[in-house]
Amino acid sequence: MSMQRRRFLQQCGIYGSGIFSLDFLHALESRSWAAAEPHEQAADIVIIGAGLGGCAAALAACRNGARVILTEPTDWIGGQLSQQAIPPDEHQWIESFGRTESYAKLRTLIRDYYKQYYPLTSKARNTANLNPGNGSVSRICHEPKVGIAALQSMLAPAISSGQLTLLLNTEPLSAEVSGDNITAVTSQTQGAAHPVTLHASHFIDASEEGDLLPLTKTEYVLGAESRSETGEPHAPEKANPRNIQSFTHCFAIDHLAGEDHTIERPEMYDFWKDHTPPLTPAWSGKLLSLAYSSPRTLEPKALSFVPCGKETPAPKTRSLNLWLYRRMIDRNNFTPGSYASDITVINWPQNDYMLGNITDVSPAEREKHITAAKQLSLSLLYWLQTTAPRPDGGQGWPGLRLRKDITGTADGLAKYPYIR
Repeated sequence: MSMQRRRFLQQCGIYGSGIFSLDFLHALESRSWAAAEPHEQAADIVIIGAGLGGCAAALAACRNGARVILTEPTDWIGGQLSQQAIPPDEHQWIESFGRTESYAKLRTLIRDYYKQYYPLTSKARNTANLNPGNGSVSRICHEPKVGIAALQSMLAPAISSGQLTLLLNTEPLSAEVSGDNITAVTSQTQGAAHPVTLHASHFIDASEEGDLLPLTKTEYVLGAESRSETGEPHAPEKANPRNIQSFTHCFAIDHLAGEDHTIERPEMYDFWKDHTPPLTPAWSGKLLSLAYSSPRTLEPKALSFVPCGKETPAPKTRSLNLWLYRRMIDRNNFTPGSYASDITVINWPQNDYMLGNITDVSPAEREKHITAAKQLSLSLLYWLQTTAPRPDGGQGWPGLRLRKDITGTADGLAKYPYIR
């Protein structure tokens, strides 16, 4: 309530009285906002999930003249590129073929954003297929917010014309089904006074975890199916619905050599620093180490971690230098003094959470695993800051700084877990 309104009510003698208490006025305001919020909305197509797949579906539908409602459970569209803080993983020919036209446009828009607004060196600015981070895993490692800006520019014309309605912070609650057809999905937006029922002739589940499957009672399978079910010679004898790939709560860091940005010791650090994944065949050793089990051979594989220094770039080492793996800002792409450090994303085997699943479980179990996965990522950061071996024989890199601004969160971890 503004001071002007409060003063007016006080002068009228009704502020704080039994007739107009402050709580009553808040309730009245809530009801007035609720009256303005629709209880139902309709479109030709409703898309649940505004990750890359959901945005691509919305763009295609709008190009073909459909009216679209697109919902997103977080406040960032873009899925992996934004809310999960992970640059794309792609094949080596992505710049030439093996991509859609709209995805090629997205990549161009991301590069153009850097070229228009960032202080690039002349060499970087004139590089056609600019890779802002020069990360080894992707040919276009970039910051989440640049990916969002590019996607928003692609969706903007349809949103402005009213053809596309984007509902952020909105999750599906229930669904109405007639036979094999979905007729409506009821969703809740954070802060809204009531749910809204979305009607359409077609519904697309583009969510990260198949949110509509259980709500619509659609048949689906989780985990590993048995050999008898599929006929696959390498399938297990017995189905295991909990055999699902690990998920990760990623985060971004830079390195300010000579400074101390060590975080508080995470609550579960004692557990994670001694943890060995209970796998068969056995993992190579402790999870928090510079080694892992190769997914192809299951043999132990050594890794390196050497961040950039004040004046020196991060080196290429005999084994993979994890600093370079998902680096999203290579400061050498920018004019001197623009960045004190590179910025890299931590999505490694060392913070892959393997102790449980978050899909198709109770809310309590989901929250338990989300919390433990976040603690694993924070424990990895703390281990890197305090214990990780350095080439000079010392331990820890206290200058590693958690970049909360990159992920847009208070804890510095991505808004949503990275789901494979």
